[in-house]
Amino acid sequence: MRNVLIALGVLCILGAAGLTGYNILDSRRAEDASNRIVTALSEQMNPETELYDMQQDGVDDLSHPDMPVMELDGYAYIGLLIIPSLDLKLPVMDRWDEERLRISSCVYEGSYLSNDLVICAHNYIGMFSDVRWIDIGADVYILTVDGDYLHYIVTNLENLAATQVQDMTQNEHNSGISNKWDMTLFTCNTGGQTRRAIRCERLPAET
Repeated sequence: MRNVLIALGVLCILGAAGLTGYNILDSRRAEDASNRIVTALSEQMNPETELYDMQQDGVDDLSHPDMPVMELDGYAYIGLLIIPSLDLKLPVMDRWDEERLRISSCVYEGSYLSNDLVICAHNYIGMFSDVRWIDIGADVYILTVDGDYLHYIVTNLENLAATQVQDMTQNEHNSGISNKWDMTLFTCNTGGQTRRAIRCERLPAET
């Protein structure tokens, strides 16, 4: 019996080590893919770039068709998410699903044009891992594919249960204070039972 328990313990340890190794490799793969996409988008994002119009191309299932996008490798991107304090620059796909989330941060809901943008990403290293610990007051930027810099500032941090979908996408302060979130970034906390929501307010464009 003792030998059986030892064998089971060893198998559990090996299984945990294998899962940890897979997660590390998947995180590195996602970081490499993200960096490659950032470079490719940055090279193409200039005033002369012809933007990819998915509506004209017959794609009519967008939840936010108002934002211009750029196509790369069969995916459409609204631009780059930039957080200087974390030395982070990520591509942002125009929509989300499990396949897209393994490559990039994604629009979950809303639009920067209507100031209700929600962006999600895995908590991989090099993606939203460090975003969970961002400070209130940190600057966040969206560089759109047509070259506009949109400036946001982090004003609140929340932990929400995975079931609190409405609270995640709600762009009004949950406490009842008349405070509007112009953008939310969110990812899973360790363990996956809760979500970290980073609430941002948009600053007026500099003149």
